[in-house]
Amino acid sequence: MTPPDSSLNAARRARDLAALAAGEVVDVLVVGLGATGAGVALDAASRGLSVAAVDAHDLAFGTSRWSSKLVHGGLRYLASGQLGVAHESAVERGVLMARTAPHLVRALPFVLPLTPLVSGSAATLSMAGVRAGDLLRLSAHTRRAVLPRPRRLSAVETLRLVPALRSYGLRGGILSWDGQLADDARLVTAIARTAAAHGARIITRCRAAALYGDGADVRDELTGAEHVIRARAVINATGVWAGGLADGIRLRPSRGTHLVLRADTLGVPLAGLHLPIPGTTGRFALVLPQDDGRVYVGLTDEPADGPVPDVPRPTEAEIGFLLDVVDSALEVPVRRADVVGAFAGLRPLLDGPGGRTADLSRRHAVLTGRNGVVTVVGGKLTTYRRMAQDAVDAAIEGRGLPAGPCRTTRLPLVGAAPELGRLTAPPRLVRRYGAEATAVAALAAADPSLAEPVTPGSATIGAELVWAVLHEGALDESDLLDRRTRVGLVSTDRQAALPAARRALAHLPTATGPR
Repeated sequence: MTPPDSSLNAARRARDLAALAAGEVVDVLVVGLGATGAGVALDAASRGLSVAAVDAHDLAFGTSRWSSKLVHGGLRYLASGQLGVAHESAVERGVLMARTAPHLVRALPFVLPLTPLVSGSAATLSMAGVRAGDLLRLSAHTRRAVLPRPRRLSAVETLRLVPALRSYGLRGGILSWDGQLADDARLVTAIARTAAAHGARIITRCRAAALYGDGADVRDELTGAEHVIRARAVINATGVWAGGLADGIRLRPSRGTHLVLRADTLGVPLAGLHLPIPGTTGRFALVLPQDDGRVYVGLTDEPADGPVPDVPRPTEAEIGFLLDVVDSALEVPVRRADVVGAFAGLRPLLDGPGGRTADLSRRHAVLTGRNGVVTVVGGKLTTYRRMAQDAVDAAIEGRGLPAGPCRTTRLPLVGAAPELGRLTAPPRLVRRYGAEATAVAALAAADPSLAEPVTPGSATIGAELVWAVLHEGALDESDLLDRRTRVGLVSTDRQAALPAARRALAHLPTATGPR
């Protein structure tokens, strides 16, 4: 039997769902295909278990695509006394950067500008904080070549990295380093495809209506057909929606909002910014340059009470708050008209004592219900792999599954390879596709129309959309523009790219092959 490859597409989805509907029993059924759910599928499949993973929408449809695109080392958690979470974050950052996804995570320099709003004592405390963060790096055995040493900057050096800063009263800056993802949704896609390469059945547009200890009732959202999927263990990894499928799950979601700006609005910064939030201690707004000519500014931490929406929306108050924080440090104010997009995500925080969601722990929990369903909640993007490991461990122990040890600390994701710099492909494609960049470039070489940007000024080319249809499980325009690429974060860019997305969808494979 030929082992499965990593490609996800419409044809494979149809075959996998048909096999499950016909009565195939799997060892583990995973519900939810964000970072944690995809990580659970990979962990279980790589241990030799048979796996099916379903999601009502798409890969990375929920919280996993609305992050700051950072792989945090845990400095914030160290400052708040959450030592275990901080160390776990630093360890998992090192795993991603050095072993499993070096093609998707790079070192990003951050500058804390020493403006008149940052007192001398606050600067001293901040310098001590970044040095403590460097000790976290050391304790996690992450090499200095991966994350350089923090240091003080002169005012001239600070302005060279971030030209838009207000020079008056600037005493210099504090330089530190952390991990930045090329794209959080691309990380989820890579995890899911790696799970598929280990035999997992990855099925999007398949909604779980009810979970049981031995399976789930599901509905194919494309056809409306209802099925029962049988499994020896069931893991609920639906994040902020977990309480709707399992009893006894108490969450207090918080909303994190980001702004999208054009990089030239901020003078094309070469580093990220830590900007202190007035009236708080140890909380910062982030300015995050991307490789597509955009900059993200975030992020808020506001309670999100009431029903959980499929797509959270930023509020005007949150947008105004972020603009005010940014303007406190810039030479030229950023206006509301400069905001070309905004997005918000909901953190699936475990309920606990404390009045503010910002004070709740980011530690994850694995809970087993009376019916045997395992639910994993809390946590954050950086620690998805450890969350998945703990959930699979619980399922193996609770259901008596025969399985090998966890392998995911050293299991490269799709696209990871040594010496990526030697690939003959555009550097931007290498940063997003790793070793597969040459295959994406080959699509563009074979059809020059696919080498064109999907919209004027965009870095995304048509070949990326076709690749997503053929190999990354994209089924419609939203999958292509909002998750496989991030064109859709700016509504005008999204509208302009719709024709390219529709042309790419003509390549959708069917059960008998490509159209």
